[in-house]
Amino acid sequence: YVKSEVSGGIATVTFHHPKSNSLPGHVLRGMAEAIQESGRNPDVRVIILRSEGDKAFCAGASFDELLSIDSNERGLAFFSGFALVINAIRTAPVFVIGRIHSHTVGGGVGLACAVDIAYAHESASARLSELAIGIGPFVVGPAVERKVGPGTFGLLSATPALRRTAAWCEQRGLYAEVFPTPEALDARIDAHAKELATYSPE
Repeated sequence: YVKSEVSGGIATVTFHHPKSNSLPGHVLRGMAEAIQESGRNPDVRVIILRSEGDKAFCAGASFDELLSIDSNERGLAFFSGFALVINAIRTAPVFVIGRIHSHTVGGGVGLACAVDIAYAHESASARLSELAIGIGPFVVGPAVERKVGPGTFGLLSATPALRRTAAWCEQRGLYAEVFPTPEALDARIDAHAKELATYSPE
């Protein structure tokens, strides 16, 4: 599911899928629509992107959907899913803060890099897993490379089995800051979002 709520100039877009937040196309389309709608809302000054569930912030695209691709059209629709969300974030007319509460994989790394500011829990490892299943990280690649540079993007791409720690990600700019507890993570996000919401949208 995808749900969205607005309070005090802050829109919170929350997504969830029971398979470790590995996202099928309809959830990705819902995320893109929720972010675009929040950006069009004149009352919104900042967007927080977050997920629910303990296992992962986002485990990438649905592997079940990947295996079911049987035509060019279905392939295009599948691989466009994360592109729609990343472009919605990139073109949003307000700041987008990402809450990375646990490890993130594949397309989830793209989301963490696409947001303007990614705050993370210390357990939020990151891994670009695409090469391990015979594809490249071409959809999320531009967002990752913009955030961390070509060297780190290349290293992440070429080590698909290796989970990089949250501290490693913070050192390379993927995460803005890492926190030892969920409470500290939420407190920082709440404080920064409220600060941003006081500024003029002009």
